[in-house]
Amino acid sequence: MALIASDLTCDYAAGTLLASRALEGVSLELDLHELCVVTGPTGSGKTTLLRAIAGLLGPSGGSVTVDDAPVSGPGSRRGVVGLVFQRPEAQFFAPTVEEDCAFGPRNLGRAKADAVRDARDALAGVGLDPLVFGPREPWGLSGGEARRAALAGVLAMRPKYLLLDEPTAGLDAPGRRAVQAALANAREHAGVLVVTHDPDEFIGSADRALVLRQGRSVFSGTTQQLLEEMPGLWERGLIEPPEVVRTLLLTAQRAGRAVGALAFDPARAAEILAASGYSQ
Repeated sequence: MALIASDLTCDYAAGTLLASRALEGVSLELDLHELCVVTGPTGSGKTTLLRAIAGLLGPSGGSVTVDDAPVSGPGSRRGVVGLVFQRPEAQFFAPTVEEDCAFGPRNLGRAKADAVRDARDALAGVGLDPLVFGPREPWGLSGGEARRAALAGVLAMRPKYLLLDEPTAGLDAPGRRAVQAALANAREHAGVLVVTHDPDEFIGSADRALVLRQGRSVFSGTTQQLLEEMPGLWERGLIEPPEVVRTLLLTAQRAGRAVGALAFDPARAAEILAASGYSQ
């Protein structure tokens, strides 16, 4: 049982003079409790992929299934996939945070009391005390609080697969850490897919990675496989490595010898440099 995008192709304005292909032949798989990072430069098709996987955009080719059922249309199931847009706080509409978070569960047919309980549990899960933040107006929250409250509104629906578009964009360091902690909690009961142009925030704790360039996949696999293939991908200009990995690659390049190992974790990278003599 998994969320599977198979050989997705997406076109915009098909059949017109403005036709353009945003994705071509892209595949992805996400299991429960996994974190998958989708990265690539601006215009590489990341958001298009996210919308197609969420069922908001019908692909020109290929398919998306969720636990062997289509993601949209006949036979699909509501609430299995949850999507958090890049700036979800812009979509607040209810007078209180609790009411906003409870809207999704209510829309799925849950009783009011159950929806409120789900909303309060979700707020607690993202580090917002429901007794403190539930009664507040959502427009009075700080940037980091608003982002977490919006995330709670999706988590309250209890999706099996959680999709997020640039969830830490525009946040300060405490806000980014809070969102990362919330997603770590979400993985206890859901598969999580994060689209980001800056993978440093999430790649170290991810299970899988997909790298897009000009609408095509240039890498798809585990993060360990990504580390192993990173030097070649970087040399061919297909990927911009995360900062820690880039430091190791540049250090080895300046030393004039191949890097023996790579790591996403700064502490592990320091050990590699010390053991290899690069730091001398």
